[in-house]
Amino acid sequence: MELKSALFSGQLNHLLPKLRFLLFYGPDAGLVAELAEQAVRAVLGEDKDPFRLAELSARQLREDPALLADEAAALAFTGGRRVVRLREIGNDLAKQLAAFVTNPVGEALVVAEAGDLPKRSDLVKAITNAGEHAAVVACYRDEGGGLARFAESVLREANLGITPQALSLLASQLGGDRQLSRREIEKLILYKGEGRVELEDVRACIGDGAALDLDDLALAVAEGDAANLDRILRRSLRQGASAVQILRQVMRHFQRLQFVAGHLAEGGSAEAAMNRLQPRPFWKIAKRFEGQARRWPPARLSAASARLLEAEAACKRTGANDAVLCAQVLLGIVMSAPKIRR
Repeated sequence: MELKSALFSGQLNHLLPKLRFLLFYGPDAGLVAELAEQAVRAVLGEDKDPFRLAELSARQLREDPALLADEAAALAFTGGRRVVRLREIGNDLAKQLAAFVTNPVGEALVVAEAGDLPKRSDLVKAITNAGEHAAVVACYRDEGGGLARFAESVLREANLGITPQALSLLASQLGGDRQLSRREIEKLILYKGEGRVELEDVRACIGDGAALDLDDLALAVAEGDAANLDRILRRSLRQGASAVQILRQVMRHFQRLQFVAGHLAEGGSAEAAMNRLQPRPFWKIAKRFEGQARRWPPARLSAASARLLEAEAACKRTGANDAVLCAQVLLGIVMSAPKIRR
């Protein structure tokens, strides 16, 4: 069966007794990891008893096809149900995992984490069609209203309210990876402590920097305007904008374009799709935004967003010059942008 990621938390405890296999997949690796971790803790508790948890890699499964069944059938020394967690699973393991799901052994819950697989891939179809004891959860990147709802829910869990203006700004500063977004919101929670988050709190903690410059920069990237990109990027960096902030703003712009381009590809209207964005594109740039959504194919927008997300992660984990990494990936996207017909 197929479960919606937004409803997964509320359904988990009800479904858990009969579930034997859970597959999380999709472009939002942070959400895949977050929901998989939630499923593991639902069985093992917050302390995650190590005697009841087995973690296997895709390589181990390839080298020893019987390993999954052995771990699923094993009993814990401390008693209780076990969990077998599979990481970085690919479509090449579809037959092996389909065979297990068809005839599962033992009582363990198998939690599998995969990447951005197509919905029609053999692995996704095999788990989806296996019956009520197996489920797939597609994890797509938060966008627009989804980002705002997620931010509001995390703040609510911390007993914090937020004004509509502050929420709109906060959502505009979040990226397309659930874990990265959660960390930004947690930073705001620590800053505010209690009460109601105001616009000034978001600006002080996360900061909109040179927000208008970054909007212009994102537009320049999507239009393939290398000259404007160079000018605005230099100015933004001089004004104190970080490479991560710049990449995140451009990524958000491309995700919003992808939302509208997807509706256009399905025969919908650009105006209706743009009205669903939160916030809607400012009237002064609405025509430019629509033109970009019409020129860029949805698949290329998705690929550009993925490159931006990878660059953001690289800025945080490598010792390379962040500004150089940022400039390189933005220039690469500019060079591949569909050109405006004059």
